Amino acid sequence: MDYKIIADSCCDLPLDFIKNNDIEIINLMINMDGKDYLDDMGETFDRNAFFEALKNGAMATSSQVNIGTFLEVFKKYVDKGQPVLFLGLSSALSGSYNNAVTAVEMLKEEYNQVNIIIVDSKAACLGEGLLVYEAVHRKKEGQSLEEVVDWLEEYKMKLHSWVTVDDIRHLERSGRISSVSATLGSVLNVKPIIIMNEKGGLVPTAKVRGRRKSLHYLINKTVEGMIEPENQTVFIGHVGVPEEAEWIKQEIESKIKVKDVQVYPYGPTIAAHTGFGSVALFSFGNVRK
Repeated sequence: MDYKIIADSCCDLPLDFIKNNDIEIINLMINMDGKDYLDDMGETFDRNAFFEALKNGAMATSSQVNIGTFLEVFKKYVDKGQPVLFLGLSSALSGSYNNAVTAVEMLKEEYNQVNIIIVDSKAACLGEGLLVYEAVHRKKEGQSLEEVVDWLEEYKMKLHSWVTVDDIRHLERSGRISSVSATLGSVLNVKPIIIMNEKGGLVPTAKVRGRRKSLHYLINKTVEGMIEPENQTVFIGHVGVPEEAEWIKQEIESKIKVKDVQVYPYGPTIAAHTGFGSVALFSFGNVRK
């Protein structure tokens, strides 16, 4: 039987891709100004309004997917005997992955056969999305569930994420940088560069003075780190700055020959933690350390 690909809403892929490829999405929740909103990949959630609110100083939080939600979704496929591949947000950033694993263990106590494979993406945002994107295309090529999982387990550690933010307050609030660093960074116009480490956590790796220099830094590091670029699709994510993202796309294509470069906005879950103006580049290189 054909296997089902499921992801959480942090993959940030465009809604038409999700629907056209029959991917089921498990939604996270966003809270802003005391109200809860469903991160439904932009189907009803107004991303642009959310980005504008962030730009104007609003702060938002996200909540992980609970065990009950995973049970409800997974049970549908166990009941009809359809294998499932679930690819979720990095376990270093959210408890959702552990809740998914717990849900599967609970189902195994109830059913004789449960064919659900949970993959910790060790990624976030369109980094997770790039893994889902590649999994979908490999499935279309006829690769089995086991073959796709083997590829994911190898290449998720080769996924490079280069991120910068424009407003350091969000990093201060999440504990990524100290309040002193945030204050000095704002005064000196310092833009932090963030990477995804081998554990799937987001960590600052450099500081660059000035917005344009920070974007050039992301471009250069991405180009330098890519392996077999002609076979790669590169993802560029942004929070409310599509013109800059398109400029980055042109810069990458002028420096290196790649199969494709795609530009998409972040979803609200990750944007809540990075703030307005964040930009990220995702590609494959050597195993990250």
